[in-house]
Amino acid sequence: MNQLNNFGIIPFTRGALTQMLREYSSPNDKISSWLANGDIISLKKGLYIVSEQYRTEKLNLEIIANQIYGPSYVSLDSALQFYGIIPEKVSVVTSVCTKRSKSFENEIGIFSYYGVKEQYAGIGVDSKTNDDKHYFLIATLEKALCDKIIFTKNLQLKSLKAVHRFLEDDLRADFSGIEKFNLNIIKQCAECGIKSRELTLLEKYLQNLK
Repeated sequence: MNQLNNFGIIPFTRGALTQMLREYSSPNDKISSWLANGDIISLKKGLYIVSEQYRTEKLNLEIIANQIYGPSYVSLDSALQFYGIIPEKVSVVTSVCTKRSKSFENEIGIFSYYGVKEQYAGIGVDSKTNDDKHYFLIATLEKALCDKIIFTKNLQLKSLKAVHRFLEDDLRADFSGIEKFNLNIIKQCAECGIKSRELTLLEKYLQNLK
């Protein structure tokens, strides 16, 4: 069973399992047994992660989110919580992808993905690490705010006062620890033509916070 320790906290495919079990006469039976016993957990069809007893590190939801559906990056509420901007604990791991919108629910949690065009998705994405070894893609703070505005249904921001209400009252965002914003990211997002008015107002609002 020590074979499962090799995977750590990184998701793996069924192909990786069958390769590891290539000396078994019935690798599929062994995989089914591991699933039934809870030794491995299904994240989606063909993608798994080992159970807690075989992990030597704390599970990282951002890494899992990147692997379940992609190409994608963690964003919206999950990214805002990551940066310490919003106080609420996030119950759904939210990401943006270049495919159609989709959600996955498994034993680890709920993972939701919002689809956009590649031109927009490629702006303001950063690579982070949880322990100097495992990397994941996540929106910059500025991009996460843009994504939150774009994907909040029926949100129309027509003034700086409306932006203030959305950020301060609805999201309860706290920017007190932010020294500066990369407003060029917001400008690039606005130029993509998705809620351009709202994103331009966001840029002006954050400029005033400097």
